[in-house]
This record gives sequence, C-alpha cells and structure tokens, in this order.
Amino acid sequence: MAEPANTPIPGSTPRSGSPTHSQGFRSPSTPSTPTRKKPGVLHIGDPIKYHPDTYALFSARCDIIRPSTAERQRDEFKRALAENRWGDFQAVFRPAWGTGGEMGGWDEELIALLPDSVRVFASAGAGFDWVDVRRLGERGIIYCNSSPAAADAVADFALAMIISTFRHLPWCAAASADPTTFQDCHARATLLSHTLRGQVLGLIGFGHIGQAIAARARPGFGMAVHYHDLVRKDPALEARLSATFHPSLADLLRLADCLVLCTPSTGDGRPVITASTLQRCKPGARFVNVARGGLVDEEALADALESGHLSSVALDVHASEPNVNPRLAALRGDRVLLTCHNAGGTVETHAGFEDLSMRNIMAVLGGGEPITPVNLEFLRRS
Repeated sequence: MAEPANTPIPGSTPRSGSPTHSQGFRSPSTPSTPTRKKPGVLHIGDPIKYHPDTYALFSARCDIIRPSTAERQRDEFKRALAENRWGDFQAVFRPAWGTGGEMGGWDEELIALLPDSVRVFASAGAGFDWVDVRRLGERGIIYCNSSPAAADAVADFALAMIISTFRHLPWCAAASADPTTFQDCHARATLLSHTLRGQVLGLIGFGHIGQAIAARARPGFGMAVHYHDLVRKDPALEARLSATFHPSLADLLRLADCLVLCTPSTGDGRPVITASTLQRCKPGARFVNVARGGLVDEEALADALESGHLSSVALDVHASEPNVNPRLAALRGDRVLLTCHNAGGTVETHAGFEDLSMRNIMAVLGGGEPITPVNLEFLRRS
C-alpha cells in the first residue's frame, strides 16, 4: 500500500475485539440536531484498535459520533447529512484505511452536505485521491493525511523494489522451480544485473516517503540520490541526505539509473509519467512506482519496456486496481515485478494512522496547528 495506499474499500464492518465506542453514538432513530457540550467528531469506519490511551483522551475532549454500517452507505449517508441527523459536528475521523469508505469518494456532492461547523477531516492513509481536498479547503476544512506513519514501511518496500529492478529478482525467483530455467538464470542473470553502489537514484517527490527512501539508499547502498519536487527542500536537509535537487523533471529523467515515483496524486487526473517523459529517460533505466497507479500511463510504460528503452520496472500500485495492465502482467517474472498495493501495509503503519488522525483533530479543535495538513493553500486562497 503506497504513499499508503488507501482508497476506501466498500462493505467493511467493525472488527470484533476492538474497543467499543458507545459514548456519543447516534442511531438512525435519534432525533436530529442533537445538542452537545463538547466538539462533535463523526467517526466513520472501524473502531480504534491500537491506541486506547489516545482514544481515552480523544473521547474525553470530543463527543464521538459513530454512524452504523447502514448509515455509512452513500445514499443513507447523504440522507443523514442532509437532515442534520448528527448535528453540527466539528470533525470527520477515519482511523483505518480499510474501512470508512463505504460512502465512496468525497466529492462535491458529499462535501456540500457537511455542516458549516466542520473544521477538520483527518484520515488514515498517505494518499488522498479519493477526497477533493481543494473543495474541502474552499469550505474552510483542513484535510490531514497520515503520511509520516507510512513513510518507513513504504520506504522499506521501495528499496526492495529498487533492488529487484537492478538484480532481476522476479526472474531469479521464478527460475528456481525447474533445473533448466535454474541453470539458464544462473548463467544469464549475472550478465544483466548490477550492484546498487554508484547508481543514480532519481526520486520524483521528496516528502516524508521520498526522504525516507533517500535515508536508506545513500548510506545503506551507496547510491547517488537526486530528486525533483515542486518546492526545493531546506539545504540542511539536502546535505543530511546527500540529495541533489533538480528544478526540472526532464533533467532528473536524463540522469537517473532508477526512477522512483513517490509523489502525491496531482488531483487533476493527469499522469506524471507519460510517453513523453519516458522518452526522456536514460536508455536502460529502471522505474518504480509506490505512489498512485493513475500517475502513470501504463500503456506508454509497456511500450518503453517492450522497446527496450526501460530495462525493468516494479509497480506496487496500478491504474485500475484490483486489475493490472495485461501487457505489464505478461512481462511478470522477467523484467516486471507487480505487487498488490502492499508498500505501506504493516501493523505499525495502521497503528500510526490511527494515532496521528486523533492527534490531528485534537490539535485543530484545541486551537493549535494541524500536524499533517495537505490543503492549507486552498484555505488561504478562500
């Protein structure tokens, strides 16, 4: 799960054994416009599981409103918001990336139904392509993701994928099943594989995840770290990570031996990696995607592989999940590694998402600064 990963999965129900949230619960039969003395927080999805102490503080400060599973289905959810069933709550809380998305994408239709009292929406996950953060900002609502909680898991996974592109691990693993293919791989893989030391690693995006990858790649493997981002990072950070900034993506593409896409969704649906950008890549370069599948033109990527312009790729995310591009799938086990949106998926990541989401809400409703906001520029404009 990437820059984890986290498009809502419909149809989930609360897990047994999790702490219960009876305080502040409103059933469908509860009269509309309830009154409360504490700020109201609409909790969508499963109960918290990992941080009962943080939740005790959270629920002491806030009135937690937890819609039923039926109320979280889109039509009923819209109806509940329209009739103000849960009153004028101040925050939306989604602590688990596997549930809480039963109502579908948070587009203009849903956002328009939120009460004017809402000030913050805090969610599990690093990605936010399922929510219109611009529109939330225009409504004066801060959206907070949980990217720092996923950074270590995604960076670890990305390094495994980077290694795979240089050492042809899918081929090595698949060939071990048969003596003939074993011998063939043993003889030929050595002529195509490369050590990582001295190779140029090009990071497209240098946020929490990009920096975590750099912190592993330079000291651990001796790679030369270069990056492109919309905003250049502090020189002290660049020095600490031995990272070289490129204001032009084209310059980075021409230089990198392995490109890693680790940037948030563009928000406009346009891919970052296209036929044009791939043509600018160094011949024989490698490509890794731990961001979002929709940021890559997968047909153009398949073209670049089939022509030999790219030597190998590793993709954790895909444009039409859970389906993968059939042309890329046909190259699995040789030059392509395909995984199932797993990069951010660890127990520690889930626990961090839960804790950080609660702390973001408590910070904002307590009059402080949000910890991980992603849409402040839209609030400033509005």
